[in-house]
Amino acid sequence: MKNFRQQHRPKKSSLVIGRKPVTEAILSGKQLDRIYLDTNAHGPSIDEIKKLASQHNIPVNYVPAAKLNGFNIASHEGCVAMIAKVQYHDLQDIISFVIEKGEAPLFLVLDGITDIRNIGGIARTAFCCGVHALIIPDKGVGALNEDAILTSAGALEKIPVCRVKSLMKTVDELHLNGIKVLASEMTAEKNVFDCDFKEPVAIVMGSEEKGIYPALMKICDERFKIPMAGDFESLNVSVATGMILYEVVRQRMLK
Repeated sequence: MKNFRQQHRPKKSSLVIGRKPVTEAILSGKQLDRIYLDTNAHGPSIDEIKKLASQHNIPVNYVPAAKLNGFNIASHEGCVAMIAKVQYHDLQDIISFVIEKGEAPLFLVLDGITDIRNIGGIARTAFCCGVHALIIPDKGVGALNEDAILTSAGALEKIPVCRVKSLMKTVDELHLNGIKVLASEMTAEKNVFDCDFKEPVAIVMGSEEKGIYPALMKICDERFKIPMAGDFESLNVSVATGMILYEVVRQRMLK
């Protein structure tokens, strides 16, 4: 049996409770990690929240009332939002900032990684290796909550995070800015040591179970693998990311 790490109930101070408060929070520019809506909640106010969430790339989770009641709060009206623990940044702003500094952009794209311990470990290594930003989708990724920040040793509060609506469109944006997109894939022919990481690059890491989404893999510029002496199914994604990033550091230090 797997041992699952217990996640703590969020503090009330980290929640926005009720339909009107959530709407006002979005309109005021408060950054929200996600919104929980009761599956049976309906009406104009709920429609407005869904619309605003879509416009601001805020994930919406549709949950049973028991989930909301589990927050131990009253009068939630079928709507609760979690205040973001990290600050989300615009990708183009980060790219422009890095280029203005005269540095070669280095980004890490996380596709379908849901284990917050892996995300925390990746963030910690990424910050140490000079990654300019993590890029995550607004759906299908683990919540960057208190547990993730704890696992990252605080790195998630220091490294910029860009939350995007579509990783496919994000690859197009990276290409338009002259940034190559490389995918880590265990069946690739090219070794990680043969990649040129001194140029502007974004590295895509997929989940251990499903890997990188096939359509996303298709539009990446190159695929590469980490060579292994032993015959084993795969590496832990956090460990693999660390191996790749230290090859990046090696190449860029030699430069």
